[in-house]
Amino acid sequence: MLMKKNLMAALSAVATLLSAVRAATNNTINSQIRLAYAGDNGMYVSWNTFEQLSNPTVHYGLSPHSLIKRASSNLSVTYATSLTYNNHVKLTGLKPDTTYYYLPEHLLLENATAYSFTTSRPAGDGTPYSIAVVVDLGAMGPQGLTTYAASTTSKNNILKPGEMNTIDSLTKVIDSFDFVWHPGDIAYADYWLKEEIQGFLPNTTIAEGYEVYESILNDFYDEMTPVTSYKPYMVGPGNHESNCDNGGTVDTANNITYDVDICIPGQTNFTGYINHFRMPSAESGGTGNFWYSFDHGMVHYITLDTETDLGHGFIGNDEVGGSEVDDSGPFNATMNAQTTWLEADLKSVDRSKTPWIIVAGHRPWYLSHANTSGTICWSCKDVFEPLLIEYGVDLVLSGHSHVYERNAPLNNGVVDPNELHNPSAPWYITNGAAGHYDGLDALQVPLQNYSRFGLDTHNATYGWSKLTFHNCTHMTHEFVASGNGTVLDSATLYKRRKCRLE
Repeated sequence: MLMKKNLMAALSAVATLLSAVRAATNNTINSQIRLAYAGDNGMYVSWNTFEQLSNPTVHYGLSPHSLIKRASSNLSVTYATSLTYNNHVKLTGLKPDTTYYYLPEHLLLENATAYSFTTSRPAGDGTPYSIAVVVDLGAMGPQGLTTYAASTTSKNNILKPGEMNTIDSLTKVIDSFDFVWHPGDIAYADYWLKEEIQGFLPNTTIAEGYEVYESILNDFYDEMTPVTSYKPYMVGPGNHESNCDNGGTVDTANNITYDVDICIPGQTNFTGYINHFRMPSAESGGTGNFWYSFDHGMVHYITLDTETDLGHGFIGNDEVGGSEVDDSGPFNATMNAQTTWLEADLKSVDRSKTPWIIVAGHRPWYLSHANTSGTICWSCKDVFEPLLIEYGVDLVLSGHSHVYERNAPLNNGVVDPNELHNPSAPWYITNGAAGHYDGLDALQVPLQNYSRFGLDTHNATYGWSKLTFHNCTHMTHEFVASGNGTVLDSATLYKRRKCRLE
């Protein structure tokens, strides 16, 4: 438990370090450029700088050599312990399904090469396309997933020499998907203490831990930049964004149990996550980066918050009194705000334009896994599943458990007799195998009766999900092995309906 005097000393050290860092040039951190859809005709462009910008500006245009348009904002925000400022600018009035070139102003002044993005496909566009889905993806390399780990780590949970990781895999095939969807557990910066206790990282004091936490965050955002600067990066909250020591860490050798009390302000209550990203919640009536929706071609996408704000008398796992003891949230003061929004959003979907409805939330409620540490989110099932069934949601994606399991379509635990041939119940897939330090778990054997295919630590395979929408009736899910790009599982969902798409 961090004592008050240590906390004050740590805060003082933070202020000193930040002053020194921002006064110098640190070439180990790039601009961490990331994109996100902002309604039908908009795009958020976000990036980081060491100094606060009074007027963050993005120059853009239809040619890389003619960035004749510009957009600005006053959003240059930071938080205690952060080494940088997060800058956010919304571009509006963009043409649908159009490639634009862009640069934040400071990079333009440095004569950097322009980046590019393609705007969202208009609702009703029936052109086939694919997206990439990753969950539980953390930093790679010397502070995360690499070719070695603590001696207690299974050899199946580390990379083989020369093996590609998931970020490598996404970068290699970046032209094969329209955007990346990441429903929670981003970077795993809160693993810093676990990694130190296990001897993977050099030992620091608890008071110095914020430096390691921020360093892991920056490593991850740097590693993702080759993807996120070209493809929209749509994120959702997971438990590992909540604070610097999610769920607590145990040092068995010294008989010490740490909890959220060791976390310095700035590394609690999803602060980094809130500051770093801008999702289209304002455009869809949602709340912050926690729940929102957007259309893209023939699909309506919904991101849910399984960590907080469940409503209806339920306590989220990351809330005060929750199983993770994280003391986070709630993020909307209105009673039952998330489910009220969800029902209204589902009601508003025009299935003639977006026949597919895909939902993602971090925690699963159907999985072949013991219900330890809130792995199975029964309260999520109680509040979300009735609405997903009532409004005919096609697919529910999750992670949290570091395994891959493709299940049958399910209605209140009962397998839909049609399986994937025109089911009336949602199809459930969990893929938390994207990879991070010590990042694979085991499925519980025997598997649940609704399980149709699974991979876990025994298979020693990290991977991501590729969703392909062929038309209004057929959608394929593939598990792509990050190490070599092979597809280890593939299944196609058929829905009987008439296509009225362009």
